Amino acid sequence: MKTYTNPVYAYRRSPDQDGTPARRPVVVVGAGPVGLAAAIDLAQSDVPVVVLDEDNTVSVGSRAICYAKRALEILDRLGCGERIVRKGVGWNVGKVFHRQELVYQFDLLPESGHRRPAFVNLQQYYLEEYLVDRVAELPAAEIRWENRVTGVRVRADHVALTVATPDGDYELHCDWLIVADGARSPVRTLLGLEADGQVFRDRFLIADIHMRTDFPPERWFWFDPPFHPNQSVLLHRQADDVWRVDFQLGWDADPEEEKKPERIGPRLRAMLGADADFDIEWASVYTFQCRRMRRFRHGRVIFAGDAAHVVSPFGARGANSGIQDTDNLVWKLRLVLEGLAPERLLDSYDVERSAAADENIANSTRSTDFITPKSAISRVFRDATLQLARRHPFARRLVNSGRLSVPRVHTESPLNTPDRRGEQFAGAMVPGAPAADAPVTGPGSSWLLDYLGQGFTLLSFGSAVAPPAAAALLRDRIPCRVLQVGGERDEDLIVVQDVAGLLAQRYDGKPGTCYLLRPDQIVCARWRSFDAAAVRAAIAHATAHD
Repeated sequence: MKTYTNPVYAYRRSPDQDGTPARRPVVVVGAGPVGLAAAIDLAQSDVPVVVLDEDNTVSVGSRAICYAKRALEILDRLGCGERIVRKGVGWNVGKVFHRQELVYQFDLLPESGHRRPAFVNLQQYYLEEYLVDRVAELPAAEIRWENRVTGVRVRADHVALTVATPDGDYELHCDWLIVADGARSPVRTLLGLEADGQVFRDRFLIADIHMRTDFPPERWFWFDPPFHPNQSVLLHRQADDVWRVDFQLGWDADPEEEKKPERIGPRLRAMLGADADFDIEWASVYTFQCRRMRRFRHGRVIFAGDAAHVVSPFGARGANSGIQDTDNLVWKLRLVLEGLAPERLLDSYDVERSAAADENIANSTRSTDFITPKSAISRVFRDATLQLARRHPFARRLVNSGRLSVPRVHTESPLNTPDRRGEQFAGAMVPGAPAADAPVTGPGSSWLLDYLGQGFTLLSFGSAVAPPAAAALLRDRIPCRVLQVGGERDEDLIVVQDVAGLLAQRYDGKPGTCYLLRPDQIVCARWRSFDAAAVRAAIAHATAHD
């Protein structure tokens, strides 16, 4: 590629390859975005973790490129969000075209007071490189390149792995195995497990082209454009003046032929004009599919990302969902490893993330059905919807060019504590919702989310929690910090100021209101007044102690 040279990571012989099999707390299979995010999260909590990957570099080609606001907030907590945002292309606006006309445009983040944009576009190879660099900064994490898992034996108290290397095979044991080795998941195959679902009879060409142009950083989607009739096209800008173009091809297209430059070039010239100056960097042909495993946890083996669930790429739900998988899993696994929670807490990972996968699959399937009508009647309905959407806002809700990734609100979670009878709250911060960010002033960051995610946190509006009570919560077996909004500073709690009033607005934060947030920044309980016993009971419930 003209704009990027893949790094080559050296294979190094491990001491574990000599002598009796070593035993590690956690092994992660797969050094893609999901596996690396899991390893960083564990290592930041000083949990020793080994990542095994059969390759010696990052992804070839841009692959996943759209990272949603929630994923960016998680990457901030992992210590690499700022680097990703600086390199990537932020965007909030999308436009939908039918034939040659603009149907409508939308803004995914119309309100102010958010640290991150709705999306940042960045080639997957950059994301992986930055995550690898972050792993190198953490003493508790290790990546072993050219280490391919060829055998998996699940025992009652550990998992035994056979690992192939350039120096031969060796045995490695672990208390817990996180499988993040992609959609084809060799480990899933070794265990005789399958992912069930649907393959759609359509193919798409994705091409990365290097091109300097004054097109704005927006998502442009065409239905039936004149330069590619009866099909759809998507255009996105990435870093380094690289543009992603997706061409719908139809089921009868030959994947190998369509990847050839002599086939791609004419399509691009028809779209961009005869005088367009571009270079093709990378191309691939993919088939839509939506599949997931029936269960994501199999004893001491836990699946995440594409290894657990696969969706079509429209909507940017793959990598974003996988990063949220690890965010959900790691704090639970850490508490189990530390003896602070029973193993059944990990079953809530399957409950919550299976529901998220089902939501993503449903949205992805609907998008695919709208983009690729399966009958003449379906196509008539789609085209009529697009015609109406030009002039009537109600019809725009029916247009589906890929419902873009949003975080799952885990209202079904067994870890939630229901609201007290008679207590009412406005807004979106219900139990199971990821915390909304807002600008603050305080002793550290100027954004709320930077104060969350280091454990359980009680967000208190006004002086609802007396300092001695805050100190007592912090000394509990599972500690809980108090983050107070407004009031005077005290050594037993953290005080921030709601500078723009957005925190009170987004959390309906009347004086005395308290929200309990999990280590993954998800609301799990809320009250209109502080009650220490209720807080402790909610923490016990959120850690499966009851």
